Amino acid sequence: MSKPTLAYQPIFELTRGKIVESVHFGAYAVVDAHGTLLASAGDPYLITFLRSSAKPFQALPFIEQDGHQYFGFTPQEIALMCASHSGTDEHVETVRAMQAKIDVGVQDLLCGMHDPIHQPTRDAMLLRGEMTSPYRHNCSGKHTGMLAHARLRGAPIGNYLDLDHPVQQSILHTFAEMCSVPAQQVEVGIDGCSAPNFAIPLYNAAWGFARLCDPSDLESKRADACRVITHAMMAHPEMVAGPERFDTLLMQVAAGKVISKGGAEGYQALGVMPGVLSPDAPGIGIAIKISDGDNTDRARSSVALALLKTLGVLDERDLERLAAFGPVRQLYNYRKLHTGESHPLLSASKV
Repeated sequence: MSKPTLAYQPIFELTRGKIVESVHFGAYAVVDAHGTLLASAGDPYLITFLRSSAKPFQALPFIEQDGHQYFGFTPQEIALMCASHSGTDEHVETVRAMQAKIDVGVQDLLCGMHDPIHQPTRDAMLLRGEMTSPYRHNCSGKHTGMLAHARLRGAPIGNYLDLDHPVQQSILHTFAEMCSVPAQQVEVGIDGCSAPNFAIPLYNAAWGFARLCDPSDLESKRADACRVITHAMMAHPEMVAGPERFDTLLMQVAAGKVISKGGAEGYQALGVMPGVLSPDAPGIGIAIKISDGDNTDRARSSVALALLKTLGVLDERDLERLAAFGPVRQLYNYRKLHTGESHPLLSASKV
């Protein structure tokens, strides 16, 4: 009898001297646009929430209905719809510009508010006595996109987050179709920003990202919308996250080869564009989940880079520019004495 697959397996470890001191468990799936499982660790069919990694799919039905053209949204604004932005002044100015086009304001945002992720922005706000607002919330671009979607449909905006609202139903069904999961089998929960969020198998999430990057088998209208989103994200990665953050820096270094979108609680999704690995190579999607939530973000970025290296997406020069995120990092104490290293464990991979 074959041994059952564990949901999570050791995926990243830190050493001190010769001893393994800490281990993160996780799972991942690597899938091409045809639905072929190329590699996995742990259970590739583990059901888990995408959190903010779902944002490109949440923007998709609005783009598919030409909402971006109707309201005159720029590629920067489309990228911000897919973002977990850092709350910089540039991000806030972009959200304000989007809202002016659809005739809504900060009072219409139902995402709540938190301090900006970007520390220099927090410091500058403190010096000038500025309080935070929903504009600074990392999901304000996504929520403004949902408000625009409601305006486009002529639907109410006061309850745009209700699961039975036309906007959320459109998002749910589009997401389910992209990831090849029946809508009734998508587990729905409430995200940190109060929007509905979705849990599906890692395999299906990875397949969805592969199809987002390589929509050649999709109906032409949806395929065009996928290309609008991926091109906006890759052209304006500074909108998708922010200064010194993994998603932004990876897309800047990969330069048109990869889309990257992290989510809370240790989720990371990646898409590799078709033709990157060879002229006729299909798009590839990667979905990674770190079991403990990876609150320091030290495991998922390292695993992501290791997979991209193994696939041949990134070369050594690319990895040097991303060395702060892994895949192997040398560890030092406060006196700059070398104490050990951190590195991913990909032995379960079939890449």
